[in-house]
Amino acid sequence: MTIKKTASSTWSGDIKTGKGSISTQSGALNKQPYGFNTRFEDEPGSNPEELVGAAHSACFSMALSLALGDAGFTADKIDTKATVSLDEVDDGFAVTHIALEVDARIKDIANEQFQALCEQTKKGCPISKLLNTEISLNATLESAS
Repeated sequence: MTIKKTASSTWSGDIKTGKGSISTQSGALNKQPYGFNTRFEDEPGSNPEELVGAAHSACFSMALSLALGDAGFTADKIDTKATVSLDEVDDGFAVTHIALEVDARIKDIANEQFQALCEQTKKGCPISKLLNTEISLNATLESAS
């Protein structure tokens, strides 16, 4: 089974003053603006790094849900934040690190098993496999009543 999803972008102008937009097949993003100022100067709008972070955090949360289900658990919640680091390197810029921060509430699971499932998920989620960068993980298990 192959699943194909599409996204597209358009750009006009030079790197500093040019403007672009990003759209997705689902319509979740429809001509969302991006540019130098949204990528490097924290202006409103999107940028490729936050989109990678969104994809990675969503993929991780879903994959962890699967791993938990396979182990006999269901999460009350899984919140995942992905912080993507874009650094200047010798030959330009590169994504050098993604820090995943996971906060989950799951009944009746030991923290040791939770941590092991998180590590397994970090290595196995499809977006983790796609990325050629260091990925760190900080997972917190909340007590569930």
